[in-house]
Amino acid sequence: MADKQQIRADIREFLTTRRARITPERAGLRVYGGSRRVAGLRREEVATLAGISAEYYTRLERGNVAGASESVLDGIAQALQLSEDERTHLYDLVQVAGSSRPAARRRPTQVRVRPAVQRIMDALVLTPAFVVDSRLDILAANELGRALYAPILADPVQPSNHARFLFLDRHAGDFWRDWNQAADDAVALLRGSAGRDPYDERLSNLIGQLSTRSDDFRVRWASHDVRAHLTGAKRIHHPEVGDLELPFESMPLPSDPGQNLVVYSAEPGSPSHASLQILASWAARPRAEQPEPGW
Repeated sequence: MADKQQIRADIREFLTTRRARITPERAGLRVYGGSRRVAGLRREEVATLAGISAEYYTRLERGNVAGASESVLDGIAQALQLSEDERTHLYDLVQVAGSSRPAARRRPTQVRVRPAVQRIMDALVLTPAFVVDSRLDILAANELGRALYAPILADPVQPSNHARFLFLDRHAGDFWRDWNQAADDAVALLRGSAGRDPYDERLSNLIGQLSTRSDDFRVRWASHDVRAHLTGAKRIHHPEVGDLELPFESMPLPSDPGQNLVVYSAEPGSPSHASLQILASWAARPRAEQPEPGW
């Protein structure tokens, strides 16, 4: 996935899919009579909006981005109405494509969670907390986090992985009440990670595995959607305590690049808050007394 030809293909497909979703009306362009072969913008229309020649934009869309200036990329981002996450993704792709770095896969060192981060999570007794990396591997959790994610963490392949559970585990549709949204979010996060570091061998292997074994993943991956998704709410059906609706915050750990601290909460006095308290009591029991997660 990480050679220069593939990176150029990613740029082409990303720009093409963004162009296809913007209608002339949405872009503020007049549409005159006659039929259009495409529902989205034509290349020359993007070029006009970006203030560059059609020939130059066509070359950029084909992945030939060497020498593209920040002002040119800003113009394209504005013409295509890219979100902040999409704009960052475009810059990441262009930077990698223009790098002299050899097109070889990089084997990352084993990622560890610092003891201080684990202590912070352990202090959050009634708050599920996790450390997740850019591949969506779950690197660490506190006691309540392990209880909440028991079905995901039961994966014999370690470290457990959000995306692998979503697309390859038959229980994922029971656990995630908004499975489609959870799936969209996971793929959008992985797409952003791949743009930042296409030389990550473990990420490349994960994407290859999911693409081979899951049509749902393959379709979403082809959409080239990118979204950081650092806050929101998750709707979960836990096999022991039932339905939960949990707002979350995902916070990058500046001293540990690629790691995010993810913390769930529940509205005080809500059914979800009561369920978390029950789950915390269950998690505090000796492991031998805890029932195996079941559906």
